[in-house]
Order: sequence, then C-alpha cells, then structure tokens
Amino acid sequence: MDKNKLLDKNQKLIDMVIERVKRDFKDDIAIIGLTGSFATGDFNEKSDLDLIIINNTRRGFEISYCFILDDVGYDIYCTPWEPRIKNQSELNSPMVSCLTDLKILYCAKPEYKIKFNEYRQKALEKLAEPIGKDCIERAKKHIDSAKIEYTNAMISDEIGEVRYYSASILYDIVNAIVSLNNTCIKFGVKRYLEELSKYEYLPENFEKNYMAVIDSKIVEELRENSLVLLKNLEHLYNKMYTQFIDKPKPTATNLKGTYEELWCNCRNKIITSIDLNDKNYAFQAALSAQHYLNEIAKNIGTPKFDLLKHFDSDNLQVFKNVFLQAMDSYLSEYNKASLKVEKFNTFEELYENFIIRTKNND
Repeated sequence: MDKNKLLDKNQKLIDMVIERVKRDFKDDIAIIGLTGSFATGDFNEKSDLDLIIINNTRRGFEISYCFILDDVGYDIYCTPWEPRIKNQSELNSPMVSCLTDLKILYCAKPEYKIKFNEYRQKALEKLAEPIGKDCIERAKKHIDSAKIEYTNAMISDEIGEVRYYSASILYDIVNAIVSLNNTCIKFGVKRYLEELSKYEYLPENFEKNYMAVIDSKIVEELRENSLVLLKNLEHLYNKMYTQFIDKPKPTATNLKGTYEELWCNCRNKIITSIDLNDKNYAFQAALSAQHYLNEIAKNIGTPKFDLLKHFDSDNLQVFKNVFLQAMDSYLSEYNKASLKVEKFNTFEELYENFIIRTKNND
C-alpha cells in the first residue's frame, strides 16, 4: 500500500467536495469534517473516505453523491444538525465519536464552529460523567431493541431471516455495552471485539458467546446462542442498575393517592371478573394490577408483588385472595408513612373534605 498516494487521492477528493460547496452550497452547508479510518489511521488500500458534512438546509442534501473510484466505493452524504448532531451530543447515537473526534476540514462561518463545539462539549461532558442513571437508561433502550429482534428470530423459520435478526441482536448488544460503560466506539466494526474487550463492564463470557452467534449453522443454534448472550447482558444490566442507581424510598408525598388509585383501577374489576368467572376479564384485570404495582415499585420503591405467579384460570379465587392480601400489604406502606386512606361512607363526608376543608385551607 502506497500511503502517500492514498492520502494524496483523499486530499483531492476533499478539495473537490469543498470546491463544490463553496460554489453551490455556501449557505446550505456549515461544516465538513473527517472521521473513520483515515482519521484514526486504521486504513487500508480499500478504505473509503468518511466525511461528515453538516448541512443547514434541506437543499444541502443535494450534494449527496455515491461513486466508485479505483475500485473503492464512496458515499458523500449530509448530516443535519437536528436530529443527528443533537442526538450524538446527548449520546443517543452509536456515532458519538463522529462528533467528539471529528477533524474539521472546512467551516463556512465562525458561528458554525461555535455551534459545533457546543455540541461536542456537551457530549464530552456526558462521557466524563461517572456511570449512573443516564447511561444505564440509554443501555436499556438498546436491550429492549435486542429483545424485539430476538422475538423476530423466534417467529421466523427462515435461516437467512433468523441470522439477520441475530446480527441485529449483536449490534444492539454492542451499543448497550458501550452505553453501560459510558463511552463510545472509536474504531470501526472490524475492531469491535478488540475495543470492547478493554471495557470494565462486560457480560460473562462475552467474546465467546458473541462469536457463537456468528458461528451458528442452523436456526436453533442462532436462537439459542443469541438468547445466552442476551440473558448475560440482562444480568449485567440488573447488577449495574442495583449498584449505580439509588432505589427510591416510599414517603407520604410520593405514596399519596396510590392505594386509592389501585382500588379504583383494579380492585373491583378483579373481584367482579372472578365472581363472574370471566377468565379473559380476570386475566386483563390481573395484568393491569401487576403493571401498576410494578411501576409503583420501580418509581417509588414499594415492595414487589408477583401476582401473576398465582393466576390460574381454573381456580380464579386463589388469585383474588392473593390480590386482596397484596392490597393489605400495600396499605401497610401507608401506615408506615402515616398516611390516611381517603375513604368516605357518605357523599356529605366527601363534600366536606373536597370542598369545604380545601376552601378553609386556602
């Protein structure tokens, strides 16, 4: 490989793009920068030129151009300030290093460089933060996406489709791991495993399980190996969630109204559906109760209740009793917080409390 020849060709291409911008898009394109293998030095004779062209207007997209030169494919494309650069600054894009490490080659006006540096600084500040709620929540989005792709892999029986979904799972898992470590990918796909191996937080046997997906020959292997990788990632996520995110604690302020809401949305539906022996109604009511209690446990820190473990369509009374016991247990959280349940026997009592007392308090 003639390095100088490659760099000379790249410079000609860069100069060509800048010449076109100055001639036809001087108000439409703000910045042109270099990223990818030629920015990191990790290139070969078939590496393309990765230019980030930040456009101000939709007209700027007209500079987009794909071509082949010397058996190398090139893709000249635009990146708008929003949502792409903004998402990168908030670490909501896998392409964060395209912002943080971009080598600026052209800037139409000084104010564009100021704007770019503000976005870059925002990303750098986020990357400098200790591991905590923000990066773990970002990881959760990628994990949820991987779970959807796993569902797709379970539904399909075509080897090509299942392999595609499994590859998508790997992509989402890599991005989740990057988020859990509050960092960004510096190099390209070919260096994924090398780069990730240096991270502090990795799922158990990550590289072995990652390669097992790639080496899978049949549908069942793809599904099984993807599931192992996904489960190990979920275990890592749960461990880090417990370690780095402070669990909320129930207080009179955040508990207030939750018991009454549970009564309103779930209690009578469950009792009625079970007394009618309406299995579908009971099942949906049970789902609603479980969802509500899960959300309260997550956001307020109340004890977890596994109601659906006790659901049996042939013996609904068992679930009814378990639910009512759970409500009694939940009521004890009110007692701990010295909260009084807003319960009235007559309309006059309610009116007194809702209208008259509130008016006096004002």
